[in-house]
This record gives sequence, structure tokens and C-alpha cells, in this order.
Amino acid sequence: MKNNKTLLISAALLLGAMAPARADILVGFVTGLSGPVSSIGVPNAKGLAAGQTYIGEVDGEKVRVIQLDDGSDPAASTRIARKLVEQEKVDFLIGTSGAPQTLAMATAAIEMKVPMVAVSPIAPVPAGEGGPWVVQTPQPMPLLVQGIVDHMKSRGVKTVAFIGFSDALGDLFYNALLQTAEAANIKVVANERYARSDNSVTAQVLRAVSARPDAIMLGGTGTPGALPVITLSERGYKGPLYGNNGMISADLLRLAGKSAEGIICPTGPITAAEQLPESNPIRKVGLAFRAAYEKANGEAPTDGFSPYAFDGWLVFMDAAKRAKATGAVPGTPAFRNALREALFTTKEVVGTHGVYTYTPADRHGVDSRSRILVQIENGKYKLLP
Repeated sequence: MKNNKTLLISAALLLGAMAPARADILVGFVTGLSGPVSSIGVPNAKGLAAGQTYIGEVDGEKVRVIQLDDGSDPAASTRIARKLVEQEKVDFLIGTSGAPQTLAMATAAIEMKVPMVAVSPIAPVPAGEGGPWVVQTPQPMPLLVQGIVDHMKSRGVKTVAFIGFSDALGDLFYNALLQTAEAANIKVVANERYARSDNSVTAQVLRAVSARPDAIMLGGTGTPGALPVITLSERGYKGPLYGNNGMISADLLRLAGKSAEGIICPTGPITAAEQLPESNPIRKVGLAFRAAYEKANGEAPTDGFSPYAFDGWLVFMDAAKRAKATGAVPGTPAFRNALREALFTTKEVVGTHGVYTYTPADRHGVDSRSRILVQIENGKYKLLP
């Protein structure tokens, strides 16, 4: 009897050692629910909730999400990402709001060898050991800015001034403008910057206007992006104004009011989903996103940020299904690596902002199908031909 008991205990211990580390897939989602980037972070959170409502299972199994607020602080973004990986043992990371915060989070993800979808635009990051680990859903800045530079050229614009954030996102906008404007023989005559927390940009506006540009491009987003719009109007600027995808925001429209009339912005197709032709595959997903958003949040979407998180969820779920088919067990390095490999073999996943096809050489995954131009008219975004 004693020997039989010993055998049973040994067998139980052996089975325990061989048991899967965890049956469910666990995602760590970081966003800025507070702080200066919360006008982006709150919509990001609502977009992810819409994604979970739209599709919440992989082969009949629920995916668990741990959501944490980084307070719009890059240092907190890093610290929270580490906590999610090292303590919670998440398989995947999604986040966060703001370019500096997202870059900090992505750097930590690469170091810890955890695949990640960035839902804010970031500068290129090192591949890391074993290959790249991070993709992003926001369109590459040169692709977006090329749209407005083409429009400038059609208007006969020869000079343009820039007024944008004094941070990594502002740099992305400005560098994209320099790159595309030069090829179109358009000269950038001013580079004015301001902090997201500033309450005045009068000096920057006066310097930009004094350069007598044919047009002005704005490199601010969310609620802080309204400040130069209002100031330019107060100072009597009547020339063409070009914005960016981060200006697709109900908060910006509310704050800027009539000052925003006429601004032309490059953005993803979701902004004008119902105005797209029936043949466009993004139209169907865009309208489905709106329905899922309303079901998850009890209100209609009014921004361009929540769809980036929604698309990040779709990209992750597509990769998770293929990673799970390899037989790797969630909660293990093998599963993380399977997710990474699946992520970088993503093909034609239709989202709201674009159709995603990632490769180790392409972390953006989108083409010209991900860009439309809209103009603000009567507080709404009208699709331009």
C-alpha cells in the first residue's frame, strides 16, 4: 500500500510538472487615462473595449486583458510594462497613448522579448534579439504627410510653416514634412514648437506668420492641438491650414470651434467610413467598429484614436489564433515567440485605418489604402476626392 501511495504521489508530481503553465492568453494593455495625453488615452481604452466586444475569443477561449494607466508618463510606461511581463506574465503588450510613452514601452518590450502592438506612432526601434518584436497601427508619418503635400502642390503652395509639439511626435511630423516637401519643391520656412502643457503659443504663431508662408501645417494633436488653431484665427491668419491624423478629435473640434473650419487633415478611412464606396473593405469593418464601440461604451465614437486600439486588437487576435495553432502554451517564452512570428507574417488583416500586412522589414504594414483627406466643415469631417 505504501509503495502504491508513493507511486501515486510521484505520478501526481510528474503530471503537475508537465501541466501547461496557463491555459488562457493574457494581454497587458497600457494607456494614459490621466495626465496630458488622456485625451488620446481614454479613447484608446474605449477602442480596445470595442475590440473585445467585436471579437473576444480565440478558438472558443476567452482572452484576458489587464489594463493599467501610465498617467501619460514615459517612465511609468516602462515601469508598468515591466510589471505586466515580470509579475503578471502577460503574453502580449498593447499600448500606449503618446509617442514618447509608446517608445519607452516598446523599448522595454524588446528587452523583455514580448511582442507588442503600438497604438501611437513611434520612431524606428532596434529589432532586438531574435528579430523585431514591435509593430504599430498608426500609419507612417511620411505616408500621411505626403497626402497633404500633394494637396499643397495642387494649390500652387511654394512655402509652408510648421507649428507643432516640442516632443517626439512633433519631430515625427516635422521630419515627414521636410522629407515630402523637399521632393515637391516646397520650402519649409519656419519650425515653431510648443509643449503640450503650454497655455499660449502667441510667440510661435507670430514668428510663423511673419515668415509669410503660403500655408501652415499643424503638428499638435488632441486638446492641446487646438491652441495654435485658435491663436492663428485670433491673429487674423486667412491662409490654408493643414492638420494631421491626431486632430480627428471631438475635443479639438469643441475647443477650436469655428477656428477649425477649413482645416485639411490626412487620416485613416474610418473617419469617413460611411462616405467610402461599398467596394472598399475598410467600410464594412469601419461600420462594424462603430457598432461594437457603441455596444461597449454606450456612446458613438467621435475620435480617430480609438480605432487604432481597435485595429491593434484585431491584429493581435489574428496573430494569437495562428500562434495557438502551433501548440505552444500561453504563459511561456515559446508562446511569446510564436506570437512574434505570427505577428510578422500578418497578411491583409482589414482594420478601420488600413489593411495590415507586417513583415520583419515593415513594422507599419499599411499602404495608400490607409490614407484619405478630410476637410473640417461645420464641425464635421468631409471626405475630399
